[in-house]
Amino acid sequence: MPSVPPGSPWPAPPSGLRRALSALLIALGCLLLPFGALAAWAAYGLADTGQYVSTMAPLADDPDVRDAVADTVGDGIMREVDVGRPMRGTVAPFVRDAVRSFTQTRAFRLAWDAGNRATHDAVLRALQDEREEPVTVDLAPVTAQVKDQLTQDHVPLAARIPVQHTAVAVLPAAELDRLRKGFHVLEVAGFWLPVAAVVFAVGGIALAVHRRRAVMATALGTALGGALLGLALVIGRRLTLADLPPDVPHPAAAAVYDALTSTLRTVSWLLLALGLAVAAVAWIGGRLRRSGPEEPDEPVRTAAGAADSGSLRADSQTPDQNMPVM
Repeated sequence: MPSVPPGSPWPAPPSGLRRALSALLIALGCLLLPFGALAAWAAYGLADTGQYVSTMAPLADDPDVRDAVADTVGDGIMREVDVGRPMRGTVAPFVRDAVRSFTQTRAFRLAWDAGNRATHDAVLRALQDEREEPVTVDLAPVTAQVKDQLTQDHVPLAARIPVQHTAVAVLPAAELDRLRKGFHVLEVAGFWLPVAAVVFAVGGIALAVHRRRAVMATALGTALGGALLGLALVIGRRLTLADLPPDVPHPAAAAVYDALTSTLRTVSWLLLALGLAVAAVAWIGGRLRRSGPEEPDEPVRTAAGAADSGSLRADSQTPDQNMPVM
């Protein structure tokens, strides 16, 4: 029969069952932790416009991003300028040089932040609304700033660059329904997965027969989850760059990927370092406890022994019936 703890109306579960349940809860908690970090990053990190703009702002000073912007904007301007083929070959280098020079100015950084903010706001509104319309962004203000810079640099035909309010497609309407469902799932998972991971880990430690070993297992599982999260980011980077179209500059795309996932990389390193540190402290504490001074052995008195000694004392205090009574 299972033993009943003092003051408890229910019998304690067998130690084997406790070990199994504790291991299961700890494993679930460590497994859900990296997924919870990923979901929270996607649902709350990328969904915040201010944080997104702050994350993308340093890319305005990245050389690969500047070159990609200069080539893309320069090609777009040359497509809009109505000049003959011989003249086009003469003007194109001036246009690209002027655009590349513009990317080093404060006006470009302001335009970069404004463009990212407008794009993120448009995408976020589309994910939160129910309208089936394509997501578009008007980049006419950026074109106007480039035109002014080219005119000040006395670039030929710069004044003939048209500034049109053209809607640039960001997301097609056919993909909005699928993206909305995924975004709503991330909003729910981004909150509940981390909470469930913590609850399972704490429950597994509380249920464990040996708490110190359970803490070590949880810490090592946390470190393993952080390492797996970092490995997933590396694999995701390679797959993302491999799936890009040939006309997309890979160095600029890699810089954007690294900027967007910088928070996740920091979280993965924190989980790895924290897990290893807690596991090391728990292991050292166990070693110190086992190597401490041994306490002197004391006689263990069982309930039966106590009863026997009590009966002996009682017998010694009882007068012998054979002795004469004075």
